[in-house]
Amino acid sequence: MIFNHLNQRMTSLTRKPGPDVTTSSIYLQGIPDETFSALRKADGLVWHPYEESGFWAVVRHADVEMVSRDSDTFSSAIGHTNLWDLEADALEARRSLIDSDAPDHTRLRRVVSKAFTPRNIKVWEDNTRAISALALDNYIANGGGDWVHYVAAPIPINVILSIAGVPLEDADWLIEISNYLVEGTSDKPTLPADAYGNTTPLRLLPFNSPASHALFTYGEEIGEKRRREPKDDLVTRLVTAEIDGEKLSASEYRNFFHLLVFAGNETTRTAITQGAMAFAAYPEQWAKLQADHSLLDSAVEEILRWGTPILHMRRTASCDTQVAGTKISKGDKVVMWYCSANRDSEVFDDPFRFDITRDPNPHFAFGGGGAHFCMGAFLARMEIKILLEEMLKRDVVLTERTEAVRAPSNFVHGVLSVEFNLT
Repeated sequence: MIFNHLNQRMTSLTRKPGPDVTTSSIYLQGIPDETFSALRKADGLVWHPYEESGFWAVVRHADVEMVSRDSDTFSSAIGHTNLWDLEADALEARRSLIDSDAPDHTRLRRVVSKAFTPRNIKVWEDNTRAISALALDNYIANGGGDWVHYVAAPIPINVILSIAGVPLEDADWLIEISNYLVEGTSDKPTLPADAYGNTTPLRLLPFNSPASHALFTYGEEIGEKRRREPKDDLVTRLVTAEIDGEKLSASEYRNFFHLLVFAGNETTRTAITQGAMAFAAYPEQWAKLQADHSLLDSAVEEILRWGTPILHMRRTASCDTQVAGTKISKGDKVVMWYCSANRDSEVFDDPFRFDITRDPNPHFAFGGGGAHFCMGAFLARMEIKILLEEMLKRDVVLTERTEAVRAPSNFVHGVLSVEFNLT
């Protein structure tokens, strides 16, 4: 049935719809690999109806890379990076670093880019190791159990809060907020619109979630404290930085803080969880790493490819153009599906095999390159590698106890809980 919908050619006068990849409940069983495989085999791009219009699904590795690197033609600012369309006031209220084009994007990125260079990330290795060791020791003392609760959630939130200068005692609450933000990408969010004291229309909030209001309010309180009492941390940099003589506006700061907490937490948590699940499912790969620690770096890259924490990002065509022989009109939405590009057999041999020796591994776990390449890439790699090193020191071997409870999201490849035994 899938192939009946897949022929979208440059000469087509109508847009023939392809199979559904946006209904959040689809992802409760994992990434729909069969559907994306079929989409990659289609001629050109396939049109996907969505709400009042739709988007072009960009699913092949080469096409994702091309769209990602051409930020002049494929804009992040025109319609932002959500699948859905936003009204003008919502666009401005929700605009963050990832929803901007140059020169605004360049200006905003300069505020924090130095904090995430490999040299500066190295400063946080000892802190990350202590956080990882504590999480693993708690997990071992408990005899295994929910990996997300004990390990995958605590590590990245405590690391990013340490860098930002946010009180670590608030980590559990911020994990709760992040969970509700992910839920905002599902078909049936559970929070009432006035949760956390929210009075802002949901359409003006990131993820359409009152949890964003809670994070905004919290960020404003932390920012005000740093204005009164500056420290050597990232929040102080946000509230005091001047770029070309200008400080961040209140809205820019609020959205920046929101992005740092969510992206610096949720994506690495997902990678850590997906990596643990992969090693439990493919024990020979863990045994290979135990026998040869020189494979640590390639293991990290394979975890990132395999896990693909962010499933997609949207761009909007700023002019008439074409991708893969398909005509794209000005204003059309194009959506880069990283989870599909990371399984493209034209680039990855045996792409559905978890293989820690895979080299080269040009995955798109951090986007397809270009101006919007993820600033947190070096931090995420460092956190995953240190966790693997600490697991190896403790001879941790995971076997599945329960099936994963996945997040019903078409945006984050999230897992809410998964239990392992220790052997």
